[in-house]
Amino acid sequence: MWWLVLKQEFTDLWMGGRVFVLLIIFSLLMSITSVLNEVESELSLIPPAEMVFLTLVGSLSFGLLIGLILGADSISGERDRVTLEALLLTPASRRQIVLGKFLAALSPWPVALLLSIPYMAVLSRGHETFGQGVVVGALLGTVLAAAFTAFGMLTSIWSKSNKVSLLVCLLVYVIFLIPTQFPGGAHKGDWGYFVQKLNPIQGTSGFIEKFLVNNRTLAEMSDYLVAATVSSVIVLGLLFLYAAPRLNLEGGMPPLTSRKSKRAASSLTSTGAALLLALPLAMAAQTAPATDIDQDLRITVDLGYKTVNAGDQIEFKTVATNHGAEKSPPLNMAMNIVLVGKGDPVDPEDWSPQRTQQVELLAPGESVEQSWAVEAILAGEYIVYLTIIPKPKGPEATSQPVSSPGIHLTVRPFANTNPGGVLPVAIGMPLGLIAVSLLSRRSKRWRRGTNADG
Repeated sequence: MWWLVLKQEFTDLWMGGRVFVLLIIFSLLMSITSVLNEVESELSLIPPAEMVFLTLVGSLSFGLLIGLILGADSISGERDRVTLEALLLTPASRRQIVLGKFLAALSPWPVALLLSIPYMAVLSRGHETFGQGVVVGALLGTVLAAAFTAFGMLTSIWSKSNKVSLLVCLLVYVIFLIPTQFPGGAHKGDWGYFVQKLNPIQGTSGFIEKFLVNNRTLAEMSDYLVAATVSSVIVLGLLFLYAAPRLNLEGGMPPLTSRKSKRAASSLTSTGAALLLALPLAMAAQTAPATDIDQDLRITVDLGYKTVNAGDQIEFKTVATNHGAEKSPPLNMAMNIVLVGKGDPVDPEDWSPQRTQQVELLAPGESVEQSWAVEAILAGEYIVYLTIIPKPKGPEATSQPVSSPGIHLTVRPFANTNPGGVLPVAIGMPLGLIAVSLLSRRSKRWRRGTNADG
């Protein structure tokens, strides 16, 4: 029976034109943001990996809204249209009705993801993060889309009017979305990162940025996915274990009176609490290592200063030498970049994907040469320097990092505000969807006329 409900709901959503309208709005928003990102990229030379990230986050933000709106209208809309009573009188159980409607409301998300792929392909300029972005977007986007669609249906089941359901869902969406628009400085500090990870949209966005742009691993950034996972488990559990079997004609939230209700609520609460515990534990596990004092290490650089254009790559070499009488402990070599003067802080990970290198040890008098590369992202004056950090001998030891002379980089701006590369996709995608929508409506009218003649 759930399949029949899905088939009927799917036909109403797609052939009725509601989904096409939402997807056309989705494509228009993606086109506008893609053109703006392309212009900003050519003004500020945003790396291709960050362009993939920005496009993917935009598609997630807009795609979630489609599922949320359709879910919010799924049950309360039937009440307002006085069609819910006939649906409840069918042989389908209430949980089967909710399942069919849920899958139908979720169906636009894969299409929205497919529509966003051409934008990512054009803006990535052949960068390897394009394929990674598609895979990450498909996995994390499906988890978030399921959570937001289920939340929309929960609100729809418990609302007595469609206006209330849509208003509540839009308000919740805005509450989750607004923190993602705060400037980067507002997210700094332990409390800022903790709040960021509690927001499913912001946490997922943070994970995608660190994974695609900053080359972090899944193990390092897994705590950013706790909120999305917990919210999906809790909302889907509430929808199918508690709300769906109690779907009624009047609406409103039923009280927790039966044993099954209390047991389901207790199970969901325990699961959510267990998953939430993973977040502070993961944060607590991220402790900085201590280091040992070693004044006999020296590091030199073969470049003192250079003037380049934004987008150029700078290559240089360093030589680390042990001037002491004993062998050194294992060493970490780290590169950092600092803006000279006023301006936004520099994110070194955007300038170089390989900022650290390791050396097992240096014997007395031994030296090691290492190669480094930096891509000039933004115009301005910068100091690039290297630091040697010896490994600690024990938990109660400390260390003295050793820094190299600085490399003075003067980066000249490069401006080219021609977003022609993305314009064919930005213009063609909405026009194509409008054409498909018009053909779908014409086909529907033709079938109606044929049936009437027959």
